Amino acid sequence: MLPYWRLSAYYFFYFAFIGAFSPYFTLYLKSLSFSAAEIALLMSLMQVMRVLAPNMWGWLAEHLGMRVQIVRLSALMSLIGFSIFFVTIRFDGIFAGMALMAFFWSAALPLIEGVTFAHLGGQGHQYGRIRAWGSVGFIAAVICLGWLLDFLPISAVLWGIAAVLVGILLSALLVPEAYRPPQGRAAMGFGDTLRRTEVQALLGACFLMAAAHGAFYVFFSILLVENGYDKRVVGALWALGVMAEILVFLGMPRLLKRFALRDILIVAFACATLRFALTGWGVASLALLAFAQLLHGVTFGAHHAASIAAVNRWFPGRLQARGQALYGSLSFGAGGMLGGLISGYTWDTIGSAWTFTLGSAFAVAGLAWLLIGWRTAANGEETSLNEERTV
Repeated sequence: MLPYWRLSAYYFFYFAFIGAFSPYFTLYLKSLSFSAAEIALLMSLMQVMRVLAPNMWGWLAEHLGMRVQIVRLSALMSLIGFSIFFVTIRFDGIFAGMALMAFFWSAALPLIEGVTFAHLGGQGHQYGRIRAWGSVGFIAAVICLGWLLDFLPISAVLWGIAAVLVGILLSALLVPEAYRPPQGRAAMGFGDTLRRTEVQALLGACFLMAAAHGAFYVFFSILLVENGYDKRVVGALWALGVMAEILVFLGMPRLLKRFALRDILIVAFACATLRFALTGWGVASLALLAFAQLLHGVTFGAHHAASIAAVNRWFPGRLQARGQALYGSLSFGAGGMLGGLISGYTWDTIGSAWTFTLGSAFAVAGLAWLLIGWRTAANGEETSLNEERTV
């Protein structure tokens, strides 16, 4: 039987961590008088480790068959790494804590995605309904912590994030391993799959989409506070984007039956181009910011669900863990790191508006790569994906 609630609980706490960490930890770092470049460097460690660590963890999971055990180890060590922030405010100490936490935290998502799809079996189109609980967790964390921080000192964010990490650990202990029937030799090897032009186009475009979001994840909260918005508005705007994401995830089974994956991704990149330009130049208008945040449902929700579906199809069986790890490393890892680091150096030189405009430029580049690289060679894949959903 599908362990729906246990998987959903894990996603809830995993993304509640992001909801507590991404909007507010940068404000905590700013309260320690770190510069924009130092904040970007510290936050980029999350992406650096998502480049390096998932492939190692994915290889171990593939060869040892211990996906859930690694997820549990990841949760425990992430909590231990985060605890360092309670005993130091020095840059080198926080750097060490971030590196340790990020190295283990980055192990979890590609593995839990593989476990989830293994439990779903032929019902892979239902993934969005489980993943939507992660968005609910994000909203709960970002709203509750934003409200509390209007009454508590910014250092209280450490206790809120630590509580969420405890929730990740407890839910990881409840997630069961998925039975995987013996896999025959894959029709294509890992290297052969990577040489396909549509696979390269997808992974390259995902890298650029993550880079487009780099300034948003590092500086969006700082942008809002510097322009006079209070922390409750900060939390509400973050939550608005994730509410749109939830609606998209819940609607993905229908969207995936009606539209090709490539078409969904093209729309996502076009929306990202508009979204980040509006964020950078329209910060004085709450209405424009709200509209830009609603586009998060497409630029992240639809983009991620379509990308995961393609990776799951193109990297089947024993290749799945490595395929998911590669997708996470190149997109959330390398792409997010590039976007975050560049934004850290442009924030104080060319300003916030042009920094977010660079995000739009990354999205345009990703759209071009997708259009050029994923063409008629992928038509057979789209057909097989749609036929599989109707079985």
